[in-house]
Amino acid sequence: MRRTKRGGGSFLLCLLLNLFLNFEWSIPAWILLVLHFIFGLSLWYFYGGLALWLIATLVSTLIFSCIAGAEAPRPPQENKNPYSPKNELLFPNKQRQGQPDPPHDEAK
Repeated sequence: MRRTKRGGGSFLLCLLLNLFLNFEWSIPAWILLVLHFIFGLSLWYFYGGLALWLIATLVSTLIFSCIAGAEAPRPPQENKNPYSPKNELLFPNKQRQGQPDPPHDEAK
């Protein structure tokens, strides 16, 4: 399949999608919030847990976006389809690299 030339999406959209998909990573922070209301644990532990979740998701999104952007273009491949017309049939005057020019008839 051919890849489209479109970029695929903005970083912010990908980050929001990753935050939604990785919501279970924030469960320890929500447990710390419940412990705050039950035992009076400091609220900073909850904020720290949420910050760790946000930072981990941000770093993983950055890593994956860098990996996706580092894809090298593929070199052109030979057409091995026996049913498709070859370049000589489509473009008879097109020269191939490394071959001499065909002789010209000046009498015509």
